[in-house]
Amino acid sequence: MTPLLIIGAGGFGRETAQLVHAINDAEPTWELLGHLDDDPRKHGAVVDGVPVLGGTAEAVRRDDARVVVCIGSPRDYGSRARMVARLGLPPDRYATLVHPSASVSRTSRIGPGSIVLAQTVLTAAVTVGAHVAIMPHVTLTHDDVVGDFATLASGVRLAGGVRVGPGAYVGAGALVRETLTIGSHSLVGMGSVVIRDVPPEQVWAGVPARFIRPAPVHLES
Repeated sequence: MTPLLIIGAGGFGRETAQLVHAINDAEPTWELLGHLDDDPRKHGAVVDGVPVLGGTAEAVRRDDARVVVCIGSPRDYGSRARMVARLGLPPDRYATLVHPSASVSRTSRIGPGSIVLAQTVLTAAVTVGAHVAIMPHVTLTHDDVVGDFATLASGVRLAGGVRVGPGAYVGAGALVRETLTIGSHSLVGMGSVVIRDVPPEQVWAGVPARFIRPAPVHLES
């Protein structure tokens, strides 16, 4: 059993803890030590049966443990990349977690620190980068490429050959037509239907999706 720490004790971190339990139910793999969170009000708490051990700096000190970073939201979807940069850990310190119910083809690849939740499908030759968050019921079809630190919210469907740029956020239930590009650090609103390329650092939403506004500046900070 390999020791594991989850950075973040919010919703995504709690979902990841349940993913770890599901992996262990199928085959004992991880010794889940607990959550790390920089909110001191959470320190010492027990969240869904998993303790919050302290701040995120503990991940550096516990060099025996693997780590996953489970923070970020549509309001600040650049926070995961900033946390990884701040920790400065080598790639081999990060775990890759895939729910037992996910279907990952033998020609698909998933990078370090990435998390794939339940009922997700990677059909053929899908490439998922590092520290990517893939929520439940996502479908990635042939030759899709998802860049580092991207987030695909629940129910996203990408047709074949789609490119999702680093740090992009695709909202729940969004549909993306084949061979399109979702630019880096862009945001696609929930339920959108994307039929044109989305440029970097823009917010698009609607059916069909259209430009709404520039992405928030703090995503790059």
